[in-house]
Amino acid sequence: MKPIETDDLTIRYDQRQCVHARECVLGLPKVFNTDARPWIQPEHGDTEEIVDVIEACPSGALSYVRKDGSEEPAPRVNRVRLWEDGPIEVHGDLTVNGEKRRRVLLCRCGKTANPPFCNNAHRKGFEATGLVAFDADSDEDLDDRSGPVEIIAQENGSYRITGRFEIIGSDGHRIARKTEAYLCRCGASGNKPFCDGSHKRLGFTKPSSRDETEA
Repeated sequence: MKPIETDDLTIRYDQRQCVHARECVLGLPKVFNTDARPWIQPEHGDTEEIVDVIEACPSGALSYVRKDGSEEPAPRVNRVRLWEDGPIEVHGDLTVNGEKRRRVLLCRCGKTANPPFCNNAHRKGFEATGLVAFDADSDEDLDDRSGPVEIIAQENGSYRITGRFEIIGSDGHRIARKTEAYLCRCGASGNKPFCDGSHKRLGFTKPSSRDETEA
């Protein structure tokens, strides 16, 4: 979809990343109307309410840049949140496989056709609780959990996340504060969300990105 221009914003929509969480159509239905063509009609809303709804999009399928050159601000706390039986939601000052982002949903069932991003393949039967106990042994004493976070989807392996961030459960409770973590990408770890090497035992194969799949 081509970028949509308003007097104040350039709005972008990446259909490949959309998981139809419906934060947009529920948050501002007069602008985000899937029964209309085009389905994004910014003339029916004001700039700040459109920005608020875009920033609520968990997958980052919707994004914006202001015409004054400013981008979506990074949150004060970088967070890695588990979805019940679903993906890993990450919100922060992110670089994902070298690309700058603010919000992503990372596949953790191992079956996505759009690596490293979720494409709802988990709905076909993946089970992984989002309610993981606080990990006192690996929790780091981090008052500041802001700043750059790098996510690398390792070829045929786990996600390596470095920076300062907090891992939280689906109910919002803290699992651990970390400066580095290896999170399961194959869906088979016995210590979810952390990698336990199961991808090696299973012979898990998954490229780090869709671009590599299509190459």
